[in-house]
Amino acid sequence: MPNSKTVSAWRLRSTAGNRRRAAGPGSRRLLGLALLGAAAVGCFGPRASIPPRLAPAAVPGALAPGDSQARLAAALAPVLYLQRDESFQLERVVAAVHPERRVIAYYLLWADDVHGAWVPFTIPTDEEVVWVGYDSTLAPTEVWTYWHGRILHTAWPRRQVAIDVQWGKHGSLPRGVIESDLPGLQTLNVFYAATLLGVADILLSDLNRQGPLCFCHGYRRYREFTLPVPLYYRLDAVVATADPRPALSAVFGLVYSEKPLWPWNTGSGE
Repeated sequence: MPNSKTVSAWRLRSTAGNRRRAAGPGSRRLLGLALLGAAAVGCFGPRASIPPRLAPAAVPGALAPGDSQARLAAALAPVLYLQRDESFQLERVVAAVHPERRVIAYYLLWADDVHGAWVPFTIPTDEEVVWVGYDSTLAPTEVWTYWHGRILHTAWPRRQVAIDVQWGKHGSLPRGVIESDLPGLQTLNVFYAATLLGVADILLSDLNRQGPLCFCHGYRRYREFTLPVPLYYRLDAVVATADPRPALSAVFGLVYSEKPLWPWNTGSGE
């Protein structure tokens, strides 16, 4: 099932809005340069258009809240742990119960990504995915997460699934991940460095939609995931299908990132 892009993120076999700060002179100078750059190239990205929340009955294939599979998806829904300075809202959540395999997908739509909002033809929202595998007793036993083009996989110790969510980019990590197990150029310290080197990009993005001026703190705080968001209460729809794209389009809008539907898929929409 996993392929060459699937990596083990945990060693569980042996272990089991950004508050805006007052802009200083440096930030104001960078913002001024960003404005001049944007004016020079005329680059302003598209605006997000997320549909209004629909009643579950209006979502294609949605299960009634009392359906046994809908209750299972709610019971196994992860708790997200956000970095406390996160400024983008989690806008929508759709769960899909696979009809043939013991896996439930949780598709997460964030208001946006911290980088690149000014780029023409970019996707103006940010979709991420977490998958939970369960056994015959309906206990969670495996977790997969989408992490910047790769799928991370770990065994899970039959308890509440918990996911750490990266600041600004919303990459999903099984809670307690051993950071040295992450792909070499996709570690948290690399992404933290990108927040420092990419300040002009962040400021350009702020011209297109409201967002943070920077990650205005140190690396230790960047790695602290302390704000719990239980998905149990956030499910906009639950479907039982191998192809939830009609439901995703209804809830997320016609334009979204189309990340892999399942952890054994590597292309979008497969």
